[in-house]
Amino acid sequence: MPGTSRDLTRLRTAITAFFALDGFLFAGWVVRIPAIKHQTGASAGDLGLALLGVSAGAVLTMTLTGRLCRRYGSHQATVVCAVLLSLSVALPPLTHSVLALGAVLLIFGAAYGGINVAFNSAAVDLVTALHRPIMPSFHAAFSLGGMAGAGLGGLVAGSLSPTLHLAGLAVVGLLVTAVAAPTLLRNEPPSAPTLLRNEPPSTPAPAPSAPATYRRPQGRTRGLVIVFGLIAGCTAYGEGAMADWGALHLEQDLDASSGVAALGYTCFALAMTIGRLSGTALLERLGHGRTVVAGGATAAAGMLLGSLAPSLWAALLGFAVTGLGLANLFPVAVERAGTLAGPSGVATASTFGYGGMLLGPPAIGFMADWLSLPVALTSVAVLAAIATLIGVATRRAVPN
Repeated sequence: MPGTSRDLTRLRTAITAFFALDGFLFAGWVVRIPAIKHQTGASAGDLGLALLGVSAGAVLTMTLTGRLCRRYGSHQATVVCAVLLSLSVALPPLTHSVLALGAVLLIFGAAYGGINVAFNSAAVDLVTALHRPIMPSFHAAFSLGGMAGAGLGGLVAGSLSPTLHLAGLAVVGLLVTAVAAPTLLRNEPPSAPTLLRNEPPSTPAPAPSAPATYRRPQGRTRGLVIVFGLIAGCTAYGEGAMADWGALHLEQDLDASSGVAALGYTCFALAMTIGRLSGTALLERLGHGRTVVAGGATAAAGMLLGSLAPSLWAALLGFAVTGLGLANLFPVAVERAGTLAGPSGVATASTFGYGGMLLGPPAIGFMADWLSLPVALTSVAVLAAIATLIGVATRRAVPN
């Protein structure tokens, strides 16, 4: 168990590396989807079914990973999932049918879902040990890794085949894991917050070599974990919606060129990254409850502007404001759920979050057919407002 400031700093650096690696590998895969679609000869519908493998693998694995973290430790689970993620990212270009692509994406999604639960659980323990709200900094690393992975993918797409590109990403992933893993494997999680808070003072502390253990959430605690999961789901709904529909709204409804339309998601993602980089200072100043309330209200206002503004530049401003507002909601929700219930809380919040990200794009598509795309995008503002109301109701539920 790490006992010095230097040990905790090294642990923070290692966990941050895994967050960045996760974003880097996932974005690297996403930018090669068009090439792999062509390679497999998949129709748009067939590709959509194959891509469900990522979602299904992630959702199925998240709850299981929470249990494995409880039993073996979040650090060990993070390292194992990082190896699996690095190896599986190289598999999609090796397939030549939709069925095979769906099967390997199921493996990739399982590793992706697993590592998200594992390193978020490790981060929650470190946040508790440091007594500082640094959770947004980890998610900022994920965002920066994703931007780097997407940028690199765009640069090499014309010169490297998907096979070489993703094999290279696999090598990078294994190298980063090899460098960062020893720090995690040498140090057990620095605290077990739920156990220590619920045990009587006379109960001896766990042995330093034993993985952190947690009580299963009961009654009110389980309900609060679900509530924080709902905040994560509302946030991820907006992220998924912006990624899939933001550019189309600017191009179709505001007559933007394809190049300018692409700026929409760039503004959103960049603002979200900036918001997360400043998230620790914001949490220290406002506390978790008020940060959720302020962030949800900001995102709701920003998305109303982004979806209903009659001018392109006002819409871009609205997208940026939305990114700032949503930036810290997911990290705070996962941290609060993990503080209450350990890895199982992280797994629950992450599953809700991933569910929201899956639900957003198709839900907006259906609403756009029934109504219009601008009106459909206002659902992001509605869910951000719901997250705000939940934040008001739970502001005092978990101590800052």
